[in-house]
Amino acid sequence: MFNWLSLITGLFYIVLGIVVIIYKFFFVILEPAVAYPLGAVMILYGIFRIYRAVSRIKNSGNEE
Repeated sequence: MFNWLSLITGLFYIVLGIVVIIYKFFFVILEPAVAYPLGAVMILYGIFRIYRAVSRIKNSGNEE
């Protein structure tokens, strides 16, 4: 269950990162110099979470 939740969370971070880059908003209006790196970090973290969840799902399938 945790792995699937991690997949969903990873997708959420990717979408949130894209929204931050496009609208330059994250609870407050952001300058472009802050919005782009923040959005990029969120997207990278989302990709990392998805990768980790997929690798755990594959490993749990091999153990059964």
